[in-house]
Amino acid sequence: MSTSASPSGRAWLLNALATVVLWGIWGAFSGLSPQHGFPETLVYCVWALTMIPPALIVLGLAKWKLDVNPRAIAYGLAVGVLGAGGQMVLFYAVTRGPAYLIFPVISLSPVVTIALSFLFMGERTGRLGAVGIALALLALPTFDFAPGGDAHGGGWLVLAVIVMLCWGLQAYFMKSANHIMSGESIFFYMTVTGLALVPVALALTDFSRPINYGLDGPALAALIQMLNAVGALTLVFAFRYGKAIIVAPLTNAGAPLATAIISLIALSVVPGPIKLVGIGLALAASLMLAIEPDAKDETTLAADA
Repeated sequence: MSTSASPSGRAWLLNALATVVLWGIWGAFSGLSPQHGFPETLVYCVWALTMIPPALIVLGLAKWKLDVNPRAIAYGLAVGVLGAGGQMVLFYAVTRGPAYLIFPVISLSPVVTIALSFLFMGERTGRLGAVGIALALLALPTFDFAPGGDAHGGGWLVLAVIVMLCWGLQAYFMKSANHIMSGESIFFYMTVTGLALVPVALALTDFSRPINYGLDGPALAALIQMLNAVGALTLVFAFRYGKAIIVAPLTNAGAPLATAIISLIALSVVPGPIKLVGIGLALAASLMLAIEPDAKDETTLAADA
């Protein structure tokens, strides 16, 4: 039997569900600060700072052991740059489009991961994964379907696709990195690269324009982005105590679904029928792509049985 379960037996599930809830709420309200006059570039800076406490916590729990060999550093920085770059684009996207459409698009990132794994790792997906890819390809055009004009403008879709590509590529590198370094080290390098890009975000900020430094500016941003950071911390514990083959689908599909539902309720809006179909297709695709195990996972499960 596997010994990955925690002493309490269900700690992985509690942490995974915490991640879904925290990231779902974060995604739904991540656009509030820019809407109140606090630029998205400065929201990025706040997010990078909120990553510091979780990074210190996980490193402390790992007794400050950090993988510092060149290969681990290279993988860690690649994962961090792609994650932080995706975050920077995301903060810009949520100021130009609705979260209930943006996050279902981002949830299709496993398509990128599967494609790269197929090309460079020789991995194959099963029927469920193939259906997921087909649904993803059907879903994307529906988000750009806007008869009579799109009230939000079409730019958000391009930005959402960029985030999807960044995070799909990040997952590919993270998948490889987990074979050579600890999750705590990966999280540390993600934090370091996020902080390293803060000067870029500051340089992109137009300080000549009025900036809201009140409670509904940086303070609100810190509160919302802390949900993101704490969610990342609970995800580390979820992977520590549970199997990745179970944790990944719950968080990858669950968080965007939670964001879409919370956003729709908070805004009291109902998308058009075409976009509703797109949301449904995207969420179904992300679930199928996430729960499709590769051959290595199946072998591991068989050994644990």
